[in-house]
Amino acid sequence: MADKPILVWFKNDLRLTDHEPLTRAVDTGRPVVAAVIIDQRHLQPTPLGFPRMGPLRARFLFESIAALAQQLAEKGGRLIVKLGLPEFEILEIAKNCNAHAIYTGQEVAPEEVAVLEHVSRAAAALGVEVNAFWHHTLIHYQDIPWPIQRLPDVFTQFRKAVERESPVRPAFPAPGAIAFFDHQYPSDPFPPLAAADQNPVFAAKSVITYRGGEKEANTRLNEYFWNTNGLQSYKETRNGLLGPGYSSKLSPALAVGALSAKSIYWEVKRYEQQRVANDSTYWLVFELLWRDYFQYVMKKYGTDVFRSRGVRAQPKRWKQDPEAFARWRLGQTGVPFVDANMRELLHTSFMSNRGRQNVASYLTKDLKIDWRWGAAWFESQLIDYDVCSNWLNWAYVAGVGNDPREDRYFNIARQAERYDPDGAYVKFWQG
Repeated sequence: MADKPILVWFKNDLRLTDHEPLTRAVDTGRPVVAAVIIDQRHLQPTPLGFPRMGPLRARFLFESIAALAQQLAEKGGRLIVKLGLPEFEILEIAKNCNAHAIYTGQEVAPEEVAVLEHVSRAAAALGVEVNAFWHHTLIHYQDIPWPIQRLPDVFTQFRKAVERESPVRPAFPAPGAIAFFDHQYPSDPFPPLAAADQNPVFAAKSVITYRGGEKEANTRLNEYFWNTNGLQSYKETRNGLLGPGYSSKLSPALAVGALSAKSIYWEVKRYEQQRVANDSTYWLVFELLWRDYFQYVMKKYGTDVFRSRGVRAQPKRWKQDPEAFARWRLGQTGVPFVDANMRELLHTSFMSNRGRQNVASYLTKDLKIDWRWGAAWFESQLIDYDVCSNWLNWAYVAGVGNDPREDRYFNIARQAERYDPDGAYVKFWQG
């Protein structure tokens, strides 16, 4: 039947611009059903005793979902929001609306891949096709110069090859008119009561000053690129520690998909044409390529990424010391630079790139605690948590990841002297 709808399953792509599954669904001429499933497993405690998704990270996600719902409402539609198991809930919606097909994004991390594979098999049994589109990286996987199993294990080799051989595809514009399917499938109470009751509040000192959603993310991009001209000096300021201006702060929007990597890239290109092209504009694209690289490393190695030996397959002896770990995560180690960064994370759900490298080095090299504990704490806390970037960056610092400088060590005292010479950052977060 021509009126059977396309079910668009939004996940970590909470936007309308550069959203290939939505664009392709609209292009079919069929009506659209839009849905988000909040995975209940992500709101449960980890074996380490803290929630897998902490309250501040959850708040930003819920803001982003609410903003997407508002965008769809402005176009005459609605967003179904369910709390549960995605592999069950999305099939229930598909059956209820008699969907012709499910359009969604492809996945790379093992848990998400398994969910999508389950949905694909179960949907096929119902006669519903699942089309998964690759739209979360800067460089499309079909455009990288190797089959995934031959992906280089050194970033520089990857970067040089894709810069030379792999074009960035155009971003899809947001659909104009969307024909929505008329249905009454109920949403769950939103946001989920368990998270809403915590009433999380970002500390006034937070350097993330925008809320979740595509419009807010674009406001931040315009502020940093065009209003303050921050992009022009990004490379010189990106290792800063205080204030909202030392880096783009677009990573939370990237993490939930309120902005795509391609949209940011093409805005950099526009900035280079209208303002300046320099090392800083290049460096922001360089960082997007690092993000891509970790996506592809995850696709290559799968579950090996999460083993204590990492992708290097080199066994190490890690301590499992709950008391020392608790002091680290609460900012009570007695090392001022480490503690300041951990307190910032605890109160704002964010930490600078420089801080992340230092506290990870301290946990794994000084305390010799299992790097996966640190990665799990970051997963819980970081507003810009991305499974690939988080776990592979931790493996990198721990010496079990894609780093040719094995067992790289950060001298915390020297790092503090270099990046916080007058102690302003430590003072800001003391107490």
